[in-house]
Amino acid sequence: MLLVLFVFLFLLFFGMPVAFAIGISGVVFFINTPDIPFSIVVQRVLVPSQSFTMLAIPLFIFAGNLMNNTGITSRLVKLANILTGHMHGNLAQVSVVLSTLMGGVSGSAVADAAMEARVLGPDMVKKGYTRGYGAAVNGLSSLITATIPPSMGLIIYGAVGEVSVGRLFAGGILPGIMMMVALMVAVDITARKKKHMPERPKAAGLKEVLKALLDGIWALLFPIILIVGIRFGVFTPSESGAFAAVYAIFVGAVVYKELTWIRFVATLKDSIVDIGGITLIISASGIFGYGIVYDRVAQNLSGVITGITQNPLLLFLLIILSLVAAGMFIETTVVALLLTPIYVPIITSVGIDPVHFGLVMMTVTTMGIMTPPLGVSLFSTSAIMGCPPEDTFKESLPFFVGILGVVAIMVLFPDLILFVPNMIFGK
Repeated sequence: MLLVLFVFLFLLFFGMPVAFAIGISGVVFFINTPDIPFSIVVQRVLVPSQSFTMLAIPLFIFAGNLMNNTGITSRLVKLANILTGHMHGNLAQVSVVLSTLMGGVSGSAVADAAMEARVLGPDMVKKGYTRGYGAAVNGLSSLITATIPPSMGLIIYGAVGEVSVGRLFAGGILPGIMMMVALMVAVDITARKKKHMPERPKAAGLKEVLKALLDGIWALLFPIILIVGIRFGVFTPSESGAFAAVYAIFVGAVVYKELTWIRFVATLKDSIVDIGGITLIISASGIFGYGIVYDRVAQNLSGVITGITQNPLLLFLLIILSLVAAGMFIETTVVALLLTPIYVPIITSVGIDPVHFGLVMMTVTTMGIMTPPLGVSLFSTSAIMGCPPEDTFKESLPFFVGILGVVAIMVLFPDLILFVPNMIFGK
């Protein structure tokens, strides 16, 4: 597997698309292991696509794109603006609150970051925000979508690690809110230093807030309906994706009446592109994953790590450091696909709850979208805002401190994560 890993990193370094880098390096494993029939390569490409749980991913992507084209996003922007208009750095605060609300809609941190940079970016520049600061806020606040249900990363982690997706969804609520609070504090501190004054002299009145809440109620109800539906067996996590798509069509066509045939066709085209890219990565990872199992990488790595320490907390910290490093070079989806089957047996062997670990893992690895050298959102938000990535990363540092503070709390106080899942689903 060392040769396979070297080939994978070599191809990534020279800019090959991730799916092809995974697939080619996986094929190298089979070439280097002649006693395995080469026909298994084709079989392993097909196996991940047969996972019923994975079916939720394309359905949620489709639902998220539908909601972005049916007026839900614009109503959430209005709600966030009303809630934060009296705060310093109002537009940056809107970005944080919007990411929290959008977590229940898009499920994708990269999509959320790009959307917010396009929607809020121009107004930020007009109001005197530096382009790097705007890109940093829009990019880092999108990390909230890694925990707020329905997170794509949590679905992949649950499917690969055989962990309850319903419990993961429920466990993501409190960490998502904690991250929102931490980022809002970071925005307040930085905005005061930069003298970004509030747009309103005082907080919005109750009547105005309630009106905005009612306007965006369909989006706010969505994650609640998902968790309640899964808890009471109305639908499985996979079926909840189909429900999400139907729900989005209903809201767009019947409630808001903004979903026209032209918008629907455009949404289909966007969704096909998004789904195609992610599905290709998932399918290619099946080849790579076979080599991990065949060479007993999980068992060997477990022996090495547990040989260093048997202390659960130190073990957790070692794994987090490795996930931070992996997230800097590899896409979040790929990290979840490749490392979940390695790390879940290790953490369960020392008594760490896999739901607890999954929330920490996806939060930490998702940070990689805003870190050099290969941060997808770092480069996309910088390009949209028209600034060098190094400016964005420099402005991101206070927000990284806030996120790492939340991660530390998540690691040290697992009951904060497990409280909601245990309350809803039982221990």
